[in-house]
Amino acid sequence: MTGVETRLAELGLTLPPVAAPAGSYVPAVYSRGTVYTSGQLPFVDGVLPATGKVGDGDGLVSPALAQDLARQSALNALAAASSVLGTLDRVVRVVKVVGFVASDPSFSGQPRVINGASDVLAQIFGDKGAHARSAVGVAALPLDSPVEVELVLEVED
Repeated sequence: MTGVETRLAELGLTLPPVAAPAGSYVPAVYSRGTVYTSGQLPFVDGVLPATGKVGDGDGLVSPALAQDLARQSALNALAAASSVLGTLDRVVRVVKVVGFVASDPSFSGQPRVINGASDVLAQIFGDKGAHARSAVGVAALPLDSPVEVELVLEVED
């Protein structure tokens, strides 16, 4: 096992298979020491565990569930990165996380939701997981997903 694989196992995590693109793009691109992932939805075994807007109230995805979904999206993004790198041991630093939250108009807790992604990256990579971040509320996401996460990773050549 590699260092990152060992850390994932210690955390009880496994990287999922890379999700098939839902359009005309690739899941991740490596260029000049950087990996850019496409936005990743929180697929689990090819299915979105929840759909809809995030907020407080009936018929909405709870912020706590959305935070778990952001965590899954980050793991899916790491799987995409691993598919172009061969191993996540090449990651020098998580540079940036961009998180999108399909939000009910009254919801303003996007940063707390995207903490699900940020926290799992810190657990996996330690100090190398500290990153810049955007947490953005949007009207809708593909396939009615509540969250979407993309990563920018600095890697060893």
